[in-house]
This record gives sequence, structure tokens and C-alpha cells, in this order.
Amino acid sequence: MVEVENVCKLEKEFCKSCSSHFMRVRPFIKEVVVTKHFERDLKDEEVINSIIKDVLDCSHTEFHELHKFEDNIDGVMIFRARKENLHIVYCVDKKMRIIFLRAIRNFDEYERFLDEKKELKKIIKVF
Repeated sequence: MVEVENVCKLEKEFCKSCSSHFMRVRPFIKEVVVTKHFERDLKDEEVINSIIKDVLDCSHTEFHELHKFEDNIDGVMIFRARKENLHIVYCVDKKMRIIFLRAIRNFDEYERFLDEKKELKKIIKVF
């Protein structure tokens, strides 16, 4: 389990890595959930923890894109971070949990994953 430390304070006006969508919810995130699929995609616990820490810390040093808003599915906001050719897909649900869904190396597979709204709803509903 990753400790959630809030680097974005409510009084902070701007976080350079945060999209406006992520900036609104980041101060309220209380829990991190990592799916089995995310773990299988990366296979290395150290890499997983490093990515989660960087995403939570809004650390843009390793990423080409961070907190890119992709979609809102039934009140669950879907985001993406990109590190080289790795697309990290995560969401913030209504309970203010950040859920790391997938880490996909192939852009076409990433697009197909986002296009499958029913599948995304089913994955998110489990948590």
C-alpha cells in the first residue's frame, strides 16, 4: 500500500503538472488502489511504487504527460500519464480513491482500452 501524502494543498493556486480536472480532486484523494491488471502489466513492485509515487507527487520529471484528462464515466474521472512509450491509465472514483487500472506500452491497445466504455465501467465497479 502506498501512503497518500497530499502535495497539492487547497490554498495552492496552481500545480504545473495538474490538469484542471485533476487539480480539483487531488486535495481530496485519500486512498490508492492498484488493480491486479496494473500489477501484471508492470510485474515489478519497485517500478509500480515509483510510478504511483510520481503520479501522486505530481512529479513531472519522468513523464511526457501527466494527469491528462481522458473521460468522465458515470462520475469517475479517467486520466493518463505517459512515460516514454508507457501509458498509465488511472481514475479517481466518487469515493476519492485513485485507482491504477492499466500500464500499456502499445498506443493502439491503449486507445482500444479507453474506447471500451462497458469494460471500463465493469473494472471500476469492482472497486
